[in-house]
Amino acid sequence: MTPLQIGLIGCVLLFGLLFTSMPVGFAMLVSGLVGFALIVSPQAATSMITAELFDTFSSYNLTVIPLFVLMGQVAFHAGISTRLFKTAYTWIGHFPGGLAMATIGACAGFGAISGSGPATAATMASVALPEMKRYHYSDELASGAVASGGSLGMLIPPSVVFIVYALMTEQSIGALFLAGVVPGIVISILFCLSILVRCIRNPTLGPAGPKATWKERFKSLNGVMETLILFFFVMGGMFRGLFTPIEAAAVGAGGSLLIAAVKRSLSFKLLHRILLETVRTSGMIFFIVAAAVVFGRFLAVSQIPYSLATWFVSLPLPGFMIMALVILFFLFMGCFIDSLALVLLTVPIFYPVILELGYNPVWFGVLIVVITQMGVITPPVGVNVYVVSGIERNIPLQTIFKGSLPFLYMLVVFAGLLMLFPQIALFLPGLGK
Repeated sequence: MTPLQIGLIGCVLLFGLLFTSMPVGFAMLVSGLVGFALIVSPQAATSMITAELFDTFSSYNLTVIPLFVLMGQVAFHAGISTRLFKTAYTWIGHFPGGLAMATIGACAGFGAISGSGPATAATMASVALPEMKRYHYSDELASGAVASGGSLGMLIPPSVVFIVYALMTEQSIGALFLAGVVPGIVISILFCLSILVRCIRNPTLGPAGPKATWKERFKSLNGVMETLILFFFVMGGMFRGLFTPIEAAAVGAGGSLLIAAVKRSLSFKLLHRILLETVRTSGMIFFIVAAAVVFGRFLAVSQIPYSLATWFVSLPLPGFMIMALVILFFLFMGCFIDSLALVLLTVPIFYPVILELGYNPVWFGVLIVVITQMGVITPPVGVNVYVVSGIERNIPLQTIFKGSLPFLYMLVVFAGLLMLFPQIALFLPGLGK
């Protein structure tokens, strides 16, 4: 068999293992190892996997991941998410659907210090769902807002997906973080507009809450000051060139610990739990990255990325049509594969295509994250939906999926806007040049 044929068989093996519910890291590792051994040699495969696992787990560049994960864990356990939600509710809770809109705002704020979509969804499900139930919100609207709002944690920096994409494509982590800010804000606004329109048309979906006084509103801002300070200090430091991304992550982690200590919401028992969760999450991400590198080495020797890029570029279609096909592929695969795994699997294949077509790689990174945001709220593998269902077991899965549909439409609208107006993502990174 030719290397290309073995490569195709390896891809089929990978998806076969994924459909047997094998963890994605192990599926990529097994497929990559077997395929590399068949194309090159078993001895070379053994040497390659040993070297790649060691290089990944000892990589200085990947240090940024556990530091940002630590920052998110501290923020969660220190009650920052609860204060964000209360502040947002105080300001906009009196509008129709105000609690759901407050949930979106709190998800955006918490996403700015957690970097994870599922973590944001899990946190806000615990904080916001009980409040929305208390005010008799529709289960569809409440659960859909939490699951969809949680996806903002993937886009608003610091984003783990952005970090991995940057390391794979040798792009600037800081530029990608900046590129995610405006899209994150625009999507948050679109989500809130969707809620407002639906609740004006049908007030029973999300009844308006009591109106707070201006004194209460300004007082509530104390609840978000630490988040704003932390976010702007970390992002501003990178934007001004004061910190490298790794130094910014360290500053963010240290700052979150300092805030928790000042607020007296940190104990030695809680710190032990935070560190344990950070190690577990970081270890999982590192292993998936290492497995993806092994699978990427197999794809490289099979020549699949080169062959696919050549075929795509040779299609008698304009560049935007080829780009549309790539987006449809990401959207379809995002329904079945976790966002981080999808990026790790597909970027080595499609990145050469994007460069050949002349598209900006930073813009493409933002577009990928927006598309994978759709995947976390669509069946059958809508990760955020399963997270919300696991926390609120009284709401059926189909109700959460149905409640997420209007937000999915907003993501589709934004993806179209991003295609037409790339400067939505490229405006802020361009200011630093």
